[in-house]
Amino acid sequence: MAERFEQRGRGAVSNQTGRYERETRAAFDDGWDTIENGAERLDTQVFDEVARTIITFNKSPDISFDRTVNPYRGCEHGCIYCFARPTHAWSGLSAGLDFESKLFRKTNATELLVRELSRPGYVVRPIALGMNTDAYQPIEREQRLTRQLLEILSAHNHPVSLLTKSALIQRDIDILAPMAAMGLTRVGVSITTLDRKLARKMEPRAATPERRLETVRALSEAGIPVMVMTAPIIPGLNDHEIEALIQAAAENGARGVGYVVLRLPFEIKDLFHEWLVQHAPDRAARVINTLREMRGGQDYDAKWFERGTGKGPVADLIRARFIRAATRLNLNLPREPLRTDLFRPPGAPSAQLSLNF
Repeated sequence: MAERFEQRGRGAVSNQTGRYERETRAAFDDGWDTIENGAERLDTQVFDEVARTIITFNKSPDISFDRTVNPYRGCEHGCIYCFARPTHAWSGLSAGLDFESKLFRKTNATELLVRELSRPGYVVRPIALGMNTDAYQPIEREQRLTRQLLEILSAHNHPVSLLTKSALIQRDIDILAPMAAMGLTRVGVSITTLDRKLARKMEPRAATPERRLETVRALSEAGIPVMVMTAPIIPGLNDHEIEALIQAAAENGARGVGYVVLRLPFEIKDLFHEWLVQHAPDRAARVINTLREMRGGQDYDAKWFERGTGKGPVADLIRARFIRAATRLNLNLPREPLRTDLFRPPGAPSAQLSLNF
């Protein structure tokens, strides 16, 4: 059960109790109709966090990167489908409204990055920056942690990829463009829908679809390879836009496209079902049943290589449509790997200095 706190400009419609908590909260109508009253304004709070490590490694065989750096926990964009929501439960917080209003900044992120890149035996591979929560969410405007991390990676020629749905990344073109010229970076821009009204409900504090397409164009014109992620695809809600999204990506200079079918692990299942009933009641049952059909009757199936695509006739049709549209527009060509041979660990002598000995 969850306590309801409907909030304008927020994605979740409740503050569902974290799965590790001993007690649960439930809304209760005592006959005075107060359960439907609007809650007080929910302001964003930002807390300092001293992290123990900054580079997180993974061994997932269906993910194209083996390490990530996330300067923030929680995300103010408030995307109702965000796969990172359940991570807030580790702090005793809700995957619902807490996730998008109680944020954590890793105050020692830059120091940790320099230290970890300096370790003997460190093997360089591209770092995926901001893959758990968006590195360019609104608080980055003031905090500038992402920019500071990029400055370190750029100074040491460390390859990095980014994925965002924020136009704020344009601020850092001055760092990303020279890195791209050296084969050290690429950017993914997530565009879920071209429908402003749907985007406003589903991703309330992210950039509008138009601003994201403008961002794709700006990055591309600066010489930065851009891929558009049409993710997540939600059957019965935005799957009819697949071809239009890919066409828009091509028209704005994207070099590739990708997709992921909606995943509903842990608390996201109930949060998304709640959201559907609130914002798309006429389609809620169809969306839920189709997703279950793609997951063998379950809300989620965590099998490698199937968790992001699903299986069955609907999954096959989505895949076929996506491949056909991407192929027609030459957006499914192999990507060049980012360079790793230029990396200079912090503290290492420069190439020029080493020639003098």
